[in-house]
Formats: sequence, C-alpha cells, structure tokens
Amino acid sequence: MLEKEPSWEWYRTFLNVLDTGSLSAAGRAMGLTQPTVGRHIDSLEKALALKLFTRSVDGFAPTDAALELKPYATGVASTAAALRRVASSHGSGVRGTVRITASEIIGVEVLPPILAALRGKHPELIIELVLSNKVDDLLHREADIAVRMLRPTQQALVAKRVGGIELGLFARKDYLRMHGTPAAMDALSYHAIIGFDNESLFVRKLQEKFPMFSRAALAFRANSDLAQLAAIRAGFGIGVCQSALAAKDKSLVRVLKSKFSLKMDTWIAMHEDLRESPRCAVTFAALAEGLSAYIQRS
Repeated sequence: MLEKEPSWEWYRTFLNVLDTGSLSAAGRAMGLTQPTVGRHIDSLEKALALKLFTRSVDGFAPTDAALELKPYATGVASTAAALRRVASSHGSGVRGTVRITASEIIGVEVLPPILAALRGKHPELIIELVLSNKVDDLLHREADIAVRMLRPTQQALVAKRVGGIELGLFARKDYLRMHGTPAAMDALSYHAIIGFDNESLFVRKLQEKFPMFSRAALAFRANSDLAQLAAIRAGFGIGVCQSALAAKDKSLVRVLKSKFSLKMDTWIAMHEDLRESPRCAVTFAALAEGLSAYIQRS
C-alpha cells in the first residue's frame, strides 16, 4: 500500500528526468529549480517504494522499474492535460484549449493560416499544435484532434476524409538550368535525389515502385519532411513535394508529371467523446474546410 498518493506533478517531473537524463535539464524544461526536481523524484520514489534512477557518468539512468512505469506515467500526464483542456472550455461561447497533432509539413506549411482564421472567429480559443505522426495519440488523450495521412481504424474515433493530397517531383529552376530536366524516370540516376534516411511503410512502397529512390541512390537523406522541403527550395536537387505547396513557390518546377504522381489520403479524427465539445467541433469543421480548400488548389 502506498504511504502517500503521488502528486500528478511528480509524474510530470519523472517523465522530464527520463527524457532529459538529468535534474538540471528537467528543471530548465519545466521552469523549476534543480532542488525542486530532486525533491519531486525523492517523493515519488518514497511514495512508490521504488528506486527510479541511479546516478551515472552521463547523468541519471532509469532503473527497470522506471522504464516499466513510463507508459503509465505518460498516461497520467496526458489525462491531466486533457482534464485541464476540458476545464478551460467551460463558460459561454467557444473557448478553451484545443490540442491538434499533425505531420511536420501539414503543421508548419498548411495549418497556420487555417488556425489563424479560426482564432479570428473565436478569440477565446487557444491552440496547441504538436508535430507528430503517431497514430494512437487520440486514444491516449495526448491530443484532441489529429490530421493524418492514413485512415484511422480505432472504433472510438470520429474520422472524416478530406481528400487526397497529390505528391509530385519538384526542383528549383536554377538547379534544372544547371543539370538539365530529366525526360524519363531512369534519368533521375544522373541527378541529386532528395529522400528519407530511414525506411517506413510509405518509403518502402515508394522504393518498390520507383527503385531510384533507394537509400543508396540518394544524394540528400533526412527523416524530416521539413528538411527535405528546405533542400528542394535551396536548389539541392529533385525531391517529392506536395503539389499544392509547391504551387505557392514560383521558383519550383515540377518534373516528370506524367510519370510520377502519388496521392496521400488525408483524414481528420477526434475521440468520439469530444463530438459535443464546442471547442473541438468548430476546430474540426475549420480543419476540414481549410484542408479541403488546400487540396482543391493542387
């Protein structure tokens, strides 16, 4: 039996020490002093009757018990954050905090004007944006609404397909002037190709259909979509880009349009318990409308 019920704040501190590996770094991330972080960890260890960390040359190393507790502590922290978001929404009108998760490109390049217009209509709405591709974060209440490039399969979610985002091959004009414009897919072997460093389901499917995108053939490798986009915009070489996004940049030129065109299904999802929440309902609708308009421009 626990001597004392642990504070939710202790779990938050525990997770920050796990992530940063030191009391001082966790303190900086949380806006707390190092002694306060130390007291939180000591109190949690005492309450749970467990040793959670050992000192090492690299800082604080988690014990097996700490690693086993991590997913449960993450759940506690997510639930506490969701509770605060729900509490913030109570009152008249649309108000409170909505936490949205989206991929890097969508979150940085597409959503800001949509969210700015939403905020203009509902000035008491607060937006939290998380750049992530995790598919289970809605069920764990790590976010209220997710924009995803695949159909959510969990039954507890409300999901809406907003269309297919087209992907094409693009390069900057000056790169093509210097190196020539490829007339066939095989000609890409003579160009600097931009792509992913590590494999994923999407990358494997791409490589199966287009072997010239194998890791060994890439001149620029990055797992970040934003880094790849930056490389294309800088004139490094030829890479995959959303057609609607590339259309905004007059310096980018599409190549091999008839040979390379992929569609990414785009979905918006939220937990069914949030269906009647005014803050989530208006945000869900705004995202659906804004993303549909973005897709139609491609």
